[in-house]
Amino acid sequence: MTPEVVMQLFGNALYLVVLMVTLIVGPGLIVGLMVSMFQAATQINEQTLSFLPRLLITLGAIMFLGGWLITQFLDLFHELFLNIPLLIG
Repeated sequence: MTPEVVMQLFGNALYLVVLMVTLIVGPGLIVGLMVSMFQAATQINEQTLSFLPRLLITLGAIMFLGGWLITQFLDLFHELFLNIPLLIG
């Protein structure tokens, strides 16, 4: 296995991880920012107020995008397992 192949495999896996994290955590961050701006505007200093909307949006993102993310994950590993003979040498 050459360093180029290792770097390509690592790059594909890292891209998938970044994609998964961005699609799951990103909407929660946006909702958290909106709730924080609402809290700053109304001077409500309740820490638990931003938790529930972020939780619901994150769970909704997992439910909505979960099938596609699992398909991408399985495609990466399917490609990896099919290429094992080529990777060994």
